[in-house]
Order: sequence, then structure tokens, then C-alpha cells
Amino acid sequence: MSTASAVRSSTSTTADNPFAALRFPGYRIYLIGQSLASTGTWMASIAQDWLALQLTDSPTAVGITMALQFLPILFLGVHGGQLADRYPKRRILLITQTLNACLMGTLAVLTILGVIRIQYLFLIALLTGIVFAVDAPTRQVFATEVVPVSHLRQAVSLNATAFQATRLIGPAIATVLIGTAGTGWVFACNALCYLGPTLALLRLRPGDLAPAPPASREPRAFRTAARYVRQRPQVFWTVVLVGVIGMFGLNFPIVLTAIATETFHGTAGMYGLFNVVLAVGSAMGALAAGSGTSTRLRPIVLYGGLFGALQALAAAAPNLPTFLPLLAAMGFVNLAFQALANASVQLWVDPEMRGRVMGLYLLVFTGGTPLGAPVVGALTDHVGARFGMAVCGLVPAAAAGAIVLIKVWSRRRLRRLPPPPSATPPAPAATRQLCRPGRT
Repeated sequence: MSTASAVRSSTSTTADNPFAALRFPGYRIYLIGQSLASTGTWMASIAQDWLALQLTDSPTAVGITMALQFLPILFLGVHGGQLADRYPKRRILLITQTLNACLMGTLAVLTILGVIRIQYLFLIALLTGIVFAVDAPTRQVFATEVVPVSHLRQAVSLNATAFQATRLIGPAIATVLIGTAGTGWVFACNALCYLGPTLALLRLRPGDLAPAPPASREPRAFRTAARYVRQRPQVFWTVVLVGVIGMFGLNFPIVLTAIATETFHGTAGMYGLFNVVLAVGSAMGALAAGSGTSTRLRPIVLYGGLFGALQALAAAAPNLPTFLPLLAAMGFVNLAFQALANASVQLWVDPEMRGRVMGLYLLVFTGGTPLGAPVVGALTDHVGARFGMAVCGLVPAAAAGAIVLIKVWSRRRLRRLPPPPSATPPAPAATRQLCRPGRT
């Protein structure tokens, strides 16, 4: 085998390895820090919901707390991405991690001292959401500074795998702490967890980073990002499908609780089992997405449609032994879709626009949930758990099918168009003879 072939084979093997990004010291340091932060975030999520319920004895208060956390990204997500495009991303992340630690530390002190009120919890949730609107798009694009672009897909997949792994660990720790030490100490542990990414970011050396050139200031960040995405069909259709799946496909807290209690007549333990199975499948799907180098629209649409079809099939599952494998498959395909869509969008856009585009991406992905969740909840309440879950699957599947049909129609339409006129008319035969090499 020739040297060139050997190099290509080695590069292909490295690219197909889902753990290839771990070869870079900067990324290893960053991933460890983010894993600690994710563990603390999952812990705080459980404790925050429980505290809101304790203070008010009202599920409505839990919903308001969650809404206040995600509301700011609807208005500030693209602007947060613009900050990531204009200023050093490591500096922004150091500021956001410090602010998160301060907010969680304040909530811990108020809760431990017994002076916490629901109004204080609402305020801290809102402030946390504002920090998240800047932190989330910055974290998404920071991966491009600690790994080469050729390994971005593996880095995004490992990030998603770590997030799903901490989804199993964080709630378990929080449950034990709430039952033994109290809710306030969960927030204290979360504040300490933010030391992980802070120390990791401080340990990164200049040689570990490859920062993108800063973008110029633009007054209309949202309009600029939307126009940029609209002009790139691959990015546009990926963002559209991500938005549909975020709005309808990911309402697991609504449909899985109803499936557990109404369909299979289970308890909270069965709902917990559903989440474990979903998380295990998700972690495996994120790792699978890191194998290979394809960043085409076709597999993204395929994964999105398959996720919807699997959820619709799970809604019709006759028993638990049939439902659980379908649930694991849903988690697998869902995270494969998310990891591939995230990495592909970042690779398709220019470095100076990456932050704003990912801010728009996150706005569409997370902002659709407050719109779709009430619809899914109403359908689940009035028609039944199986119907609600079926809608959560059929809508994304229909969206994926519609994108395929639109792409096929566009391709056929282009083929019917007459070829554009040649810019320069062909030279006469005599001229072509004179212009042959060797003639003067």
C-alpha cells in the first residue's frame, strides 16, 4: 500500500473513532470540567422542582420556575451568540460559570437558613436563565477552539454522551441528599460543581486553543443570523427539523408520566425506569454519532424521521417488554440526530457567524417546548396518553417526510430549467486549431 493510501486510511480510522477527540489535552480538560457542571445542573434541577413544590404545594409553581429558566433564551439567545462571536469565548465562560456558582450559592444559603420564599426562587431562576442565554451558545461553539474542525463531530458526540451520563448520576445524588441533608445542600454541591469548569478553563494554555477571528459588531443580530441561515438550505432545513422535534418530539416528561401511570398502571418507580432506559439509549446514540465524518443533510433527516416513527410505534406498544426496547431505540436515534445536527450546522457555517447561528439554533430548539408542551399536554389529558405520544412522533416524522419531498421537487425543478447561456461563445474551429499547444 502506498504512503498516501496509508495516510488516508489512518485519517479515516481516526475520524471513525468516537473517542478521537480525547487525543487533544485541551478538550480532555474541558470535557472533565463540563461533566462536573452537568452533574451539578441535574442535581439542582431536581432540587429546584422539589423546593418549588414544597414552598407552594402547587405544580403550577414548578412550571413557572421552569418557564423562567428558559424564557430568556427566547429573547437573548442570538444576542448571547453574538457575544461569543465578538469576544474571547473562554473569558465569557469563566464569567458565566462564576455567576452560576454565585446564584446557586445564594440559593443554598437562603434554603439552609430557612428564609427562602417562592419569590426568591423565581428571581434566581430568571437570573439563571439570563446567564444560560449567554453560556449555552458560547459552550456550543467553544468546542471548535479545543479540537480541530475535523474532530468536531466526535467532540459534540462526547459532550452529549457526558451530558446523558450525568443525567443518570445527578438526580440520584440529589435524591439522596434531599432525603438526608436537605434541599439546600444540593444547591451548595451544585455551586461547588461549577469550580470544575472554572478550573478547567483556567488550566487551558494558549497552545490548547485555536480561537476564531472576532466578528464585527452588528446591531441586528437576530435578523443577520436568520438571513444567513435562510441563504444556506442545508442549515435552514436542519434548523427547521430541530425546531419541530424540540416543539413536539421531546415532551417526555408529559407523555412518559402519563404512559407510566395510565397505560401501564405504574408508579413513580416506573417513570424513573423509563428515564434510565431513555438515558442509556441516548448515551449510546451520542457515541454512535461520533463514528464517521459525514455531515450531509440526508442522515440528519433520516434520523429525525426515524425518531418520530419509533415514538409513534412506542405509543402503540401493547406491553412493557415491547415498550422498553422501543424507548431505548428512541433515545439512541434522538441523540444521534441531535449530535449530528449540532456538529453539522457548526461545520457548515463560517467561524465568525458560528455563535449567532448556534444562538438561533438553541432558540428554535428550546423555545419550541413552551409552545408544543401545552398542546401535547391537552391532547394527553383529553384523548389519552397513547394518542399524545403518537402525536409527538407523527409530527416530526411528517416534517422529515416533507423535507424529503421538497428537496426532491427542487431537484427535479432544477433539472427542467434550461441550461444557462455560456459566458463565452465557443471559438471557431480554425481558431481552436491555431491555439493548440506547440503552434505559434
